[in-house]
Amino acid sequence: MTNTAAAAREGDRFGPGTLLLVVGPSGAGKDTLIDIARARFSGDARVLFARRLVTRPSGTGEAHGTLSEAEFDALLAEGRFPLSWRAHGLSYALGPEVAEVIAQGGVVVANGSRATLPEARRRFGRVRVVHVTAPVPVRAARLALRGRESADDIAERLARAPELDVAPDLTIDNVGTPTEGGTRLVDFIAEELAAVA
Repeated sequence: MTNTAAAAREGDRFGPGTLLLVVGPSGAGKDTLIDIARARFSGDARVLFARRLVTRPSGTGEAHGTLSEAEFDALLAEGRFPLSWRAHGLSYALGPEVAEVIAQGGVVVANGSRATLPEARRRFGRVRVVHVTAPVPVRAARLALRGRESADDIAERLARAPELDVAPDLTIDNVGTPTEGGTRLVDFIAEELAAVA
């Protein structure tokens, strides 16, 4: 099996396309906005909505690829992930297809982690950051609705909302309708497509 992630590199960083990371605290509504944008760009081969690989069973909410910790560690050792991180006791990664689309000059949209932004900027030539946020009561209600965490887990997630280490390119205060926030993300992706064309 070839190492597509390494093969797609230009010099020391992946390029020439854009990695657009959507970040923000749990319950801010990142997945909802990404789903709206995914529908808008459906069929546009220039845009990839990355499916995260996670060491968590499939369940309510985010659609993701699942790996055991052993599988994850083996793929990481092979250099198959252009970007990986740990959060909330789980391992996350973006798969080799991300590097391939970036190498073709496309835009990859991914639900990322605030903690991995410095590493993303080191590994990719062009990174754009969209910070999605919402007040604590709104996030608490959303987390309770998705049914993935216990009350203690929700309280821990709400308490853990560090500041961004890097300035975002766009901030979406996601308190209006999903369409409003989704439209802002769609417009930003369209601007990025025009910039890398």
